[in-house]
Amino acid sequence: MSDQKTATPDAVIIGAGPIGIAAAAHLLARGLTPLVLEKGPAAGHAIREWGHVNVFTPWKHVTDKAVEALLAPTGWKLPDPEHLPTGQEIVDSYLVPAVTTAALANCIIYNADVRAVSKRGHGKPSSENRDTATYNVHYGDADGAHRIVEAAAVIDASGTWFQPNPIGIDGLPVPGEQAAAASIDYGIPDVLDKDKANYAGKRILVLGGGHSAINVSLDLLSLKKGHGGTKLFWGLRRNNIDKLIGGGINDELPARGALGLAAKEAMEAGSLKLLAPFSVRKIDQTVDGLNVHAQVDGRNETLAVDRIVVAAGFRPDLEMLRELRLDLDEIVEAPRRLAPLIDPNLHSCGTVPPHGVDELSHPDRNFFIVGMKAYGRAPTFLMKTGYEQVRSIADELAGHYDAARRIELDLPETGVCACGPKVSSTRSQFDDDLADRPTAG
Repeated sequence: MSDQKTATPDAVIIGAGPIGIAAAAHLLARGLTPLVLEKGPAAGHAIREWGHVNVFTPWKHVTDKAVEALLAPTGWKLPDPEHLPTGQEIVDSYLVPAVTTAALANCIIYNADVRAVSKRGHGKPSSENRDTATYNVHYGDADGAHRIVEAAAVIDASGTWFQPNPIGIDGLPVPGEQAAAASIDYGIPDVLDKDKANYAGKRILVLGGGHSAINVSLDLLSLKKGHGGTKLFWGLRRNNIDKLIGGGINDELPARGALGLAAKEAMEAGSLKLLAPFSVRKIDQTVDGLNVHAQVDGRNETLAVDRIVVAAGFRPDLEMLRELRLDLDEIVEAPRRLAPLIDPNLHSCGTVPPHGVDELSHPDRNFFIVGMKAYGRAPTFLMKTGYEQVRSIADELAGHYDAARRIELDLPETGVCACGPKVSSTRSQFDDDLADRPTAG
């Protein structure tokens, strides 16, 4: 660890993903000293988990200007601006070159697991001189030692990837879910390559009504072509297809629209069948796999499967922030002034208004949650929005108060997050696959 890393930074940034790295670049551009604490062994730790998946946005919308400015002297060139990169391409062609620049390499600590953030010398109830107190960021290092770093500001860009929503429709794990963990994947498994052996020829239940679920289901349909024994069930909590079909040909992000249209075509062809509305009550392990006890279109049924993919979204990890005074919306767990701007019932990714430091501030001054974590449980985040968040915050911390509030951002607009037509009942299509015995419990 270098002397610069042990010196008191102007701001600690939690997370070395695209938003965290952009935050560091913007602070450096304004003469401030950042320290980035990354839980994983390398930058883009979460993105590497879904490295096989193409993003919806082309390269021209993936990068940040301040990061590009640091890369320019190295001879780095933006890949094809219209190409839709995979997560791994973003890591290899953008994040890794960025964090190996002299400016950024010297201000990142890897294998630094942030456990808590507090006001120095103050628990949450303590008010005297609180506003002038700096922050203590507690983290575990690569050797497991407990370390504390002090900073005047903290930017939490840790994301939500490692905090997936459980199966239960009430937001909690269903009975048997944790016991069956070896047969359950959360997020977007690589079913065509790395995880293929777990899925080829198996009975698979996919849960979720967003683009991650579409990605997995379409990949499983491709897998099925070479492995005829593969059976796919898709359970939707609600009886609508708004997030399946999306904006279609009207989507200003063509790849996202194409994904929704592909799902629609698969449904119309009968190769992609749905269970809707679908909610799991409990899971039992059997010698042959799993029995999933659920309500299907209002009726109690039991579905026999080998594996479950839970693509039901993510939630922020707020435990490490318990000693801070936060102002969070009770529903989506986003900063209160941001919450109505990102409400998924009202907004798609592109209709979220540009926002910055004012919407992201909390009672504890100069603490900010940014990026995907700032959106709490709302799924309407785009990277460009996160870049504008940290640009605004960097200007605020540098004392450029007018610039911090001069928000300008042009995003593709679409109706993918709006309400849509309903799916007709499909329970009868699955009767032969439902276990032929009464539902237990």
